[in-house]
Amino acid sequence: MKITFLGATRTVTGSNILVETKEKKFILDCGLYQGQDKEIMLNKDQFMFNPEEIDFMLLSHAHIDHSGRIPKLYVDGYRGPVYATKATVDLCGIMLPDSGYIQESEIEWLNRKRKREGKHEVPPIYTYDDAVASLSLFEKVEYNEIVQIDKNIKFRFTDAGHMLGSALVEVWVTEDGKEQKLVFTGDLGNNDIPLLREPSTIDDADILIMESTYGDRFHDNKGDKTKEFLDTVSSTLEKGGNVVIPSFAVGRTQEILYELQKNKQNDDPKFRREFDEIMAAPVYVDSPLATSATEVFLKNLDCLDEFVQEDIREGRRPLEFPGLHFTKSVEESKNLNENANKSIIISASGMCEVGRIKHHLKHNLWRQDSTILFVGYQAVGTLGRKIVDGAKKVKIYGEEICVNANVKYIEAFSGHADKEGLLHFVESFKNRPKQIFLVHGDEEAQRSLAESISERFNIPVEIPMRGDMYEADLYRISKIGELKSPNEYKFIRLEIIQKMEDLRDELEEMTQIVNSDLKKEISDEKANEIAAKLAELEKQIVEVIK
Repeated sequence: MKITFLGATRTVTGSNILVETKEKKFILDCGLYQGQDKEIMLNKDQFMFNPEEIDFMLLSHAHIDHSGRIPKLYVDGYRGPVYATKATVDLCGIMLPDSGYIQESEIEWLNRKRKREGKHEVPPIYTYDDAVASLSLFEKVEYNEIVQIDKNIKFRFTDAGHMLGSALVEVWVTEDGKEQKLVFTGDLGNNDIPLLREPSTIDDADILIMESTYGDRFHDNKGDKTKEFLDTVSSTLEKGGNVVIPSFAVGRTQEILYELQKNKQNDDPKFRREFDEIMAAPVYVDSPLATSATEVFLKNLDCLDEFVQEDIREGRRPLEFPGLHFTKSVEESKNLNENANKSIIISASGMCEVGRIKHHLKHNLWRQDSTILFVGYQAVGTLGRKIVDGAKKVKIYGEEICVNANVKYIEAFSGHADKEGLLHFVESFKNRPKQIFLVHGDEEAQRSLAESISERFNIPVEIPMRGDMYEADLYRISKIGELKSPNEYKFIRLEIIQKMEDLRDELEEMTQIVNSDLKKEISDEKANEIAAKLAELEKQIVEVIK
């Protein structure tokens, strides 16, 4: 069996893995890249395999960084089945066409710019119609159902607890009369997600391919996240500002709605005051996709926590309350920016890269009375990550916006397991894997997690690069080569451009600091600190030029 890692390698987006047996080829996930230009470029790249030769696909869940290139796969000739849970199929039915619409809209804007520059137009990665057509490939599979592909390959989905319909993927492969078991986590859920069940445990595996998003961090204050949320929102509303929550339209939005009203029986006076204040404020879910996704949640009750199911069976509506408004039209969305004050605005995308959230940031980032409240992971290079990391100014639609708003990140709301959860998942195996591969994480997080796994469990850990190919049998797992992208040359140049842009941002920040300090006397210590930073930047620039 050969395993080739083609996406989400030393980064958190673009999930894609190719598995080849003696008789079959199949892929795990096929996601879009998000974040830095050097990665987004890969979305347009040719697949590093022939889509027509792939026999089937196993999809862990519906998030776009795991499913978003399925329409491109279809356009490029793939006609095999895409196996997924029922809820994942339902969600992809609304998310992939929405993604196709976004691809068309973004390329239309780019082509207008290219036309003005005298350049030829370029096509979108795929269209709305392509996405709709690709839905014909999907086949629904129940949790815990063992599906026999042929006499040598079978698989099963169990609940990953990350989002509605998310699955841990177990694959059994028999070659030369010997069976190996491969487990792929997709995204492993945080045990403390409202609405959803906790992630399943798995008894055994020969090879484990595991996400590592929070491989170097622990979710602080898990038990106090509701209080922290209420305190943040309440203090902002008291000042007359808005609370803008960049949120993934599917999953996180529904969890926040549930969190807003699930603790209404709390008798603590301060808690009650803050809760009543929030319930009196208008809460806007500004995302047509989130509206449709909420309906999908209510059609897949079997995926929800048993207490939530009981609420719904007894006639309570845990995703609804009096002050909740779903905006559908563009005009309704624009009106929020004209009229909203003392409001809570939940809008996609969660990393602030596309969609209506950028308009809400443009109208609220400069306001000292407003709060931008992050509740999910922000990938390197995204607008959301720049804001979380403390940028003083950001560009939105070409306009420079000052960041005066309060910026808050409640990490405990994340849909991903933290380091403790990831280590617990490995520990829960009765027969632990012989080999672990870490994907879907930044390098620093992966190195930290790999070190902890090796120390605690004495299991070999690999952190593959894009294109790395491994061969696995019952006795050994070894790297046998690497595939190269047809646009590798262009990719390297984009990496250089990205580094230069990062350096430019640092130089701009340094210039602001120096200009500010020129207006007042500064200590020798401060001056030496600035000089040292400039020397380090100079060294980095020389390195890039080399």
